[in-house]
Amino acid sequence: MQTSGMGSNRAAGWRLMLRRRWLKIAGVVLAVILLALIVTPFFVNADTFRPMVENELSTALGRKVTIESMSFSLFSGGLVAKNVTIADDAKFSSAPFFHVKSLDIGVDTSALLFHHSLIVRKFVAESPQVNLIAGPNGTWNYSSLGRGSSQASSNASQSDGASNLLVGEAEIRNGKVSVSQQGSSKPPFLYSDVNVTVRNLSVTHAVPFDLTAKLPGNGSVSLTGTAGPMNQQDISATAVQASLAVKNFNPAAAGVIPASDGVSMVADVNAKVNSDGKTMTSQGSLQASKLVLSKDGTPAPQPVTMTYQVSEDLQTKTAQVQDVAVQTGSAAAHINGMIDFAGQAAMLNLHLNAPNLPIDQLEALLPSMGIVLPKGSRLEGGTLTASLAVTGTSASPVITGPVEIDGTKLTGFDLSQKIMGLNALRSLGSDTEIQTLRAQVKSTVPDTELSSIYADVPAIGTATGQGSVSEGGALNFQLNAKLSSGSAIGGVMNAATGALGGLAGGLLHQASGNGVPISITGTSSNPVIRANVMGMFTGQHAQQPSKKKGGMLGGLLGH
Repeated sequence: MQTSGMGSNRAAGWRLMLRRRWLKIAGVVLAVILLALIVTPFFVNADTFRPMVENELSTALGRKVTIESMSFSLFSGGLVAKNVTIADDAKFSSAPFFHVKSLDIGVDTSALLFHHSLIVRKFVAESPQVNLIAGPNGTWNYSSLGRGSSQASSNASQSDGASNLLVGEAEIRNGKVSVSQQGSSKPPFLYSDVNVTVRNLSVTHAVPFDLTAKLPGNGSVSLTGTAGPMNQQDISATAVQASLAVKNFNPAAAGVIPASDGVSMVADVNAKVNSDGKTMTSQGSLQASKLVLSKDGTPAPQPVTMTYQVSEDLQTKTAQVQDVAVQTGSAAAHINGMIDFAGQAAMLNLHLNAPNLPIDQLEALLPSMGIVLPKGSRLEGGTLTASLAVTGTSASPVITGPVEIDGTKLTGFDLSQKIMGLNALRSLGSDTEIQTLRAQVKSTVPDTELSSIYADVPAIGTATGQGSVSEGGALNFQLNAKLSSGSAIGGVMNAATGALGGLAGGLLHQASGNGVPISITGTSSNPVIRANVMGMFTGQHAQQPSKKKGGMLGGLLGH
């Protein structure tokens, strides 16, 4: 028993001695590693590689690349370049296209330390600034990137296919991208917190990429897909297949649309983009909430959904709009046509087709367009049909064509009590039925003109004329109403004709057949409707009735 105990103690002692020995060995190894980390930078003068790196990058990009200084760090796995700048295309700007204070260059450490050979594996740019500029002819300042390296890459590919692999991975972290129009006074569009990862970067093969960024106004964008092979004559014509997702985008808050236009929304976009370098196709959907389409508008209470399919010729800068379906509730309008982006402003040649849209679904959008119905009233039932041409520029569109409303009712609005100049009328009820209302529309910023107006309102009869709606909803209409004998107003006129009798009654009957001039002013929320009955006799519209009137005719023409 004692011998067994002594053997056990001896074994424990040997294990303790071995553990201590290995701890000493591990300590020595750790000390050597730490010493190597400390002294290696003194033996590796990384700045001697600076001209080589500048030259390689300048050749690859076709732009002058400058680096202030370079150092070596085993912790980061390679070289650290300070204040790296890529020049812009001189046709666009003398300011840098790209600048970053610190660029980590991952290299093959053993090749660098033992052979002083530079083999780049990875680039990581921390918080760079990138300036993108669009030219007036649709070209971009990044289009010429890589153009100068075309011949060099061609020669390299003939000698060694592996040389086409430029770098295993390239990253941008927390970058800022400015997008502006050359010669424009508008402030640039800014992307912040830009993160980009490109893997297996190659000139001759498609490479996968991921991009995320924040948009002005708390929006965000993400783009995932592949790009390549690189078009070295125009990098913007490189083939791309990608999925796009945009969240909480407000074009007014982002500065895409001037806030003074009064248009705003919060939009989510999901789309697929496919480009072969000559033609780019895109299809997807957009959901816009809190939609406002006018300076005087208020946010729409329900979202508007849009699905689209568009193709663009990248050489002619023209886009074919196969279909854009705009839908709210069960009401859907369709847009197709062409957009020309070649000039200073996008030129539109589009057509909007809106067949038999339910007015109940459209009414909710009226406040977003600055159209406010009279207090306590609403449209009920019926349909709207429109066939409109959209021309002009995107900043100043011109919308023309016929619009027709059928079978609706303006509830909570007693037309008979709103017509000034016809005292004899009494309330016809709280609703105004509109059998038909059609007109030719011409809408420009900020006014909308209506011509060839025809209205069939059973409470009155029919009316024709023209008018306009200006900014703020101000109305200015001149109509001529033909009173129906079966209508309430027609009945009053018939009664007046019979009561007057003789010549006076005949004159009134003949005049009423010519129509009653009616003017509509005020605003859509508070219209002022005036019937100029005396104008029946004089043929003058919008004239105030004579103050010298008496008897039944005077009572009829009161106000």
